[in-house]
Amino acid sequence: MDIIRLDRVIPQIFANKEKLSGDIWGKEFSFERGKRYLINASSGTGKSTLCSYLYGQRGDYQGTILFDNNDISNLSTNQWCEIRQQSISHLFQDLKLFGELTALQNVEIKNNITHSKSQAEILALFEELGIADKIDTRIDRISFGQQQRVALIRALCQPYSFLLLDEPISHLDDANSEIMRAIIEQDAQTKGAGIIATSIGKHINFDYDLCLNL
Repeated sequence: MDIIRLDRVIPQIFANKEKLSGDIWGKEFSFERGKRYLINASSGTGKSTLCSYLYGQRGDYQGTILFDNNDISNLSTNQWCEIRQQSISHLFQDLKLFGELTALQNVEIKNNITHSKSQAEILALFEELGIADKIDTRIDRISFGQQQRVALIRALCQPYSFLLLDEPISHLDDANSEIMRAIIEQDAQTKGAGIIATSIGKHINFDYDLCLNL
């Protein structure tokens, strides 16, 4: 996948608004593979909603979203499964981790499907992100910031053309945010992938090609 194109997309909940400000809703816009995008947004303006549209979790919008030249409203369940394994990875704002599983088990759930990284590579990421001592700890017994780092490792355990990062460093200090940035940058460059990051104030410091307001 090389281009995600939005053609006058508006969430149904905003459809009756007389005027929508910002750079995305109701406009024509394209995200290109290999580029870095930051979406600045106030709470309630639809940044997580946009990510859920691009990941196929929700379809309550007007307008058209195309992956390359394919209207995503026509994609089958099997096609979405393939896209989520091969083309789009997502670090969710609410993480969507399994609390009853350990940190490592949460990562292995995805990696056992994609076979994207070796065990040594996964353990090295835990070490680099400063959570090697949490590998065998249940997710619901570690801090939210530590959980964010586990969710990042899981998100990187697959091929992708675009990486969605929904408030990825909301609970991280500057030092850990920089470590996360460097890891993502290297992984995305290796894959030639685009990055779409959202923020309501604190954002991850990539060299963005474009900063957008929602």
